[in-house]
Amino acid sequence: MTDDATAHKAITLLIVDDHPVVRDGLRGMFESAPGFRVLGEASNGVEAVERAAALDPDVILMDLRMPGGGGVEAIARLTRRSARAKVLVLTTYDTDSDTLPAIEAGATGYLLKDAPRDELFTAVRAAAEGRTVLSPAVASRLVSAVRSPQAPGNEPLSAREREVLALVAKGTPNREIARVLFISEATVKTHLTHLYAKLGVKDRAAAVAVAYDRGILG
Repeated sequence: MTDDATAHKAITLLIVDDHPVVRDGLRGMFESAPGFRVLGEASNGVEAVERAAALDPDVILMDLRMPGGGGVEAIARLTRRSARAKVLVLTTYDTDSDTLPAIEAGATGYLLKDAPRDELFTAVRAAAEGRTVLSPAVASRLVSAVRSPQAPGNEPLSAREREVLALVAKGTPNREIARVLFISEATVKTHLTHLYAKLGVKDRAAAVAVAYDRGILG
């Protein structure tokens, strides 16, 4: 019974990478650690979408540049399908042309393959809970990318906007934010629109990154 309970609580994974050696390495790493279970693998984005539909993992470790179907396209398709799985990008590329499209497509997090083992485990656990996970280098790039001369400077957030932002940082969906704060879901969306404008961002991940950079969160 204990084993069943442990297996039930384990975070399930789908590993997506075009290099078999990388997939084998990641599988071995997670299968040797408690609290994780690898359900399957895919070698490109197209296969990843199909496998995700069949296996319904908690988290998908997604490479970006793969022959036969890239990661960004796969993330966008999973988002459009409202897939339950959270996508954690794991790649060697941290350029703006890779980072921003992946986040905008719906990735929950973005890590580089040189991340330490424990950092990767922590990131997967956070992603499974819906929390945004960005490597320091990627967070820095994201913050720089969303800043522009036209972007607002440091317009203060209201107390309510800070409450909403704190819940967003934990990966809380709008409906749950509304329940916790005793407001309507429409009001939550209004607060999000206002705080996005004040931070000069367009989505949740960028809002969290900028908020940490400015010391609003953390």
